[in-house]
Amino acid sequence: MNQCVNPDNLIEVRDLAVEFVSGDQRQRVVEGVSFDIRKGETLALVGESGSGKSVTAHSILRLLPYPIASHPAGSINYAGQDLLQMSEAKLRGIRGNRIAMVFQEPMTSLNPLHSIEKQINEVLRLHKGLSGKAATARTLELLDLVGIPEPHKRLKAYPHELSGGQRQRVMIAMALANEPQLLIADEPTTALDVTVQLKILELLKDLQARLGMALLLISHDLNLVRRIAHRVCVMQRGKIVEQASCAELFRAPQHPYTQELLGAEPRGEPAANPPGATMLSVEDLRVWFPIKKGLLRRTVDHVKAVDGINFSLPQGQTLGIVGESGSGKSTLGLAILRLIGSQGAINFRGEALQGLSQHAIRPFRRQMQVVFQDPYGSLSPRMSVSQIVGEGLQIHGMGTEAEQEQAIIDALLEVGLDPATRHRYPHEFSGGQRQRIAIARALVLKPQLILLDEPTSALDRTVQRQVVELLRSLQSKYNLTYLFISHDLAVVRALSHQLMVVKQGQVIEQGPAEQIFAAPQQTYTRQLLEAAFMAPASAD
Repeated sequence: MNQCVNPDNLIEVRDLAVEFVSGDQRQRVVEGVSFDIRKGETLALVGESGSGKSVTAHSILRLLPYPIASHPAGSINYAGQDLLQMSEAKLRGIRGNRIAMVFQEPMTSLNPLHSIEKQINEVLRLHKGLSGKAATARTLELLDLVGIPEPHKRLKAYPHELSGGQRQRVMIAMALANEPQLLIADEPTTALDVTVQLKILELLKDLQARLGMALLLISHDLNLVRRIAHRVCVMQRGKIVEQASCAELFRAPQHPYTQELLGAEPRGEPAANPPGATMLSVEDLRVWFPIKKGLLRRTVDHVKAVDGINFSLPQGQTLGIVGESGSGKSTLGLAILRLIGSQGAINFRGEALQGLSQHAIRPFRRQMQVVFQDPYGSLSPRMSVSQIVGEGLQIHGMGTEAEQEQAIIDALLEVGLDPATRHRYPHEFSGGQRQRIAIARALVLKPQLILLDEPTSALDRTVQRQVVELLRSLQSKYNLTYLFISHDLAVVRALSHQLMVVKQGQVIEQGPAEQIFAAPQQTYTRQLLEAAFMAPASAD
């Protein structure tokens, strides 16, 4: 085979097709995809979940689940050879060596049983033949290169002992161990906080400039793409619908789908409900987890997950609670619902919840509902949608069987789902539909307060916008009160009347959301906002 047609191209993908095979059924998930990756540039593949972008990228290193997956057509030309036709033995010399990959979730990509040193050393041993002191010295260089503080202290650490950002840096160090020509980054920042996302992004840009490597970025986060990409390919239903330079695509998108993606940022004002009577108030709320040591397991200190938080929330309003992972946001929400132990005062509609037994607090459960982050994990796969939504009605003895059935139908209609689908199971629905089911489950009990714990973080931007609009309309219609926990500040801004910024269990800044977004007073708040909303133009 000849070299790449254009000598500036590192990779040339031509008419790529991918099929998934199940028995006699064949589903074509990628069709006629062609693009080039130039030496030293950043190319972004963008699109919603199911668009085929990850399948396309994984095809370059043949990481799909073969023989379930197949390539009925197309070629991927690298260094004069078609990677799709290359022998497995020869391909192993390229994987992790000339072409490396960083996956979306480092906790599932790193081996939990091996130390960081052992996992990076394995890459060096396989491709460079390094071992012993030479491998350790190179590992320290790599950890320092990706910004791991005091790398010599991290060599013996295991993945669970590192933060999410540090784990992702370790994954990048492994990928860079052999100084690849191409780094494929598959949603490398999706699971990270906005400030950590920014640091990882800056790291990738810096490493690319220093090492001269090309970068293929797979993402549905257009804000991230705008910061780093030179060119962009937009994918929809397995096909590339638009290719352009990053600057041109954001300035004048041509395809309707691209225009839809760019316009999908959650917008609008919070529901225009007038503040009512105080629905929820919290005074000096604390959740301290004891640290026990010694033979007798005596308490020597505490992890102060929530440390002296106070607020008051009127009926019909939304309190947005923001902060990085580990700041105490979710712990605060669980404590308010009395799902974990805490100290301090919790008052719901003027009645004290702290100190009540589980039996005494049960009547309040109907009025205080929750929607969790991962709808697939929070919905039982063994129960139909009707059973999931109606379970609360049965527990609280609300109505006859016929009345409960009608309440389930009404709740599904409220969230925009066809009631005829209520006998289906969660796996038969998309992520956005599953989150609507979770909202219907909370709504069917006609609560007054709903805790929303990262309810949109697992969703594409277009679906996020739909869910935000749904929550806003439900709040207006039923005068609902929301506690909205998130690290996605665009979503928080579209929903929240009040804002609370939390760091290490304490409130850093608190007040009207519009005022804080316009003029944050604290440095930490400004850092969060800058990381979330600053989008410098990319290089052409």
